[in-house]
Amino acid sequence: MADQTEPGSLYSRAEHAARIIRARTNLRPRIALVLGSGLGDFGDEFQDAVAIPYEEIPGFPVSTVEGHAGRLVIGKIENVPVLAMQGRVHFYEGYALEEVTFPIRTFKLLDIKTLVLTNAAGGVDVQLSQGALMLISDHLNLMGVNPLRGPNDGRFGPRFPDMSAVYSQELQHQAIEEARAMGLELRRGVYAGLSGPSYETPAEIRLLRGLGADAVGMSTVPEAIVARHMGLEVLGISCITNMAAGLGNEPINHQEVVETGKQVRETFAALLRRLVVRLAV
Repeated sequence: MADQTEPGSLYSRAEHAARIIRARTNLRPRIALVLGSGLGDFGDEFQDAVAIPYEEIPGFPVSTVEGHAGRLVIGKIENVPVLAMQGRVHFYEGYALEEVTFPIRTFKLLDIKTLVLTNAAGGVDVQLSQGALMLISDHLNLMGVNPLRGPNDGRFGPRFPDMSAVYSQELQHQAIEEARAMGLELRRGVYAGLSGPSYETPAEIRLLRGLGADAVGMSTVPEAIVARHMGLEVLGISCITNMAAGLGNEPINHQEVVETGKQVRETFAALLRRLVVRLAV
């Protein structure tokens, strides 16, 4: 088993990536956002922003999916420093989960305290209409692997981290209050993370519903697990871009996912702006 103090360890690689990022900006954000399919444009609204393509950050995997720009943006929202991933990478792209979650490891070493995870998801709960926003209250890791598998570096977190409260109750409460102030309904629900890239079958959706899932997607869960392993506070929000298989009349396609994300972008962006200001207090 490799010595975790070696220069090539995950921790040392994350330290190196953090140094490269710090050298590109004087801002020191404490809030990070991961922007999912169709939502990346929100990062273009930052003031005094610096955008760093993932390929310029050692160890960062590069996005290959439409709707994911593949840039790290650091700037301000109403004078609050913030960092955002304009697009993420996914397990189904062929990356190991250690690679998928490497940016989150790096955020910890940038002194990020709060992580806001967003995604595009299929609605399993029939009460979640297309275009609705769902606050993630818990998740089901159905990807078949855990991102913490392998040697554990105690500088990141414990070998057996508690997952009874992955998504902060306090942050959920604040998000609901900000949504209510906008006249926006923000329902809570359980997000099921599957490996993809194929969409689920109707039989699988019936199974997921029986397991207690309200929405299903191909991301977020590994990032949330790693964030909690390191003690970050996590807030998750899903944009319901389509009804899951067997619940709608039309075939599911990625273009629809991206287009629905764009249609609700202004509402989602307004909520994120309010949340960033609220979380900075």
